Amino acid sequence: MVLDQADADEAAEGCCPGLLTAPLGEARAVELAKVFKALGDPVRLRLLSMIASRAGGEVCVCDLTSAFDLSQPTISHHLKLLRQAGLIDCERRGTWVYYWLLPEMTDTLAEILTRPGRSGPAEAPPETSAEAPVEASS
Repeated sequence: MVLDQADADEAAEGCCPGLLTAPLGEARAVELAKVFKALGDPVRLRLLSMIASRAGGEVCVCDLTSAFDLSQPTISHHLKLLRQAGLIDCERRGTWVYYWLLPEMTDTLAEILTRPGRSGPAEAPPETSAEAPVEASS
């Protein structure tokens, strides 16, 4: 089934607005899928978070490695995948490598995940807990 612009406009006005103002093209979808795949691993997601939250905007690989119960080559492999996805970049300084976030890609991801008509990402749903208090019945 092929949708024309009128069908796309009608669908966008329905009960469930899309995430984008225009559909992704095939090449862009392939490119972004690689980025989301890189973020799909908990270690890489933590690494990105550590790099992004570092004061001064960059972090030495020696500081990243010590935060995980993983070997240095494993951490380097995860960092390489984040670099290939365009999320971070690095520079060797002597014996150490320093990493920093590439805000262009994270800005792109934020735009894709922001619903049209909103200025920021949608609020996260409230967390549910098995420990939630139960109301007493009268």
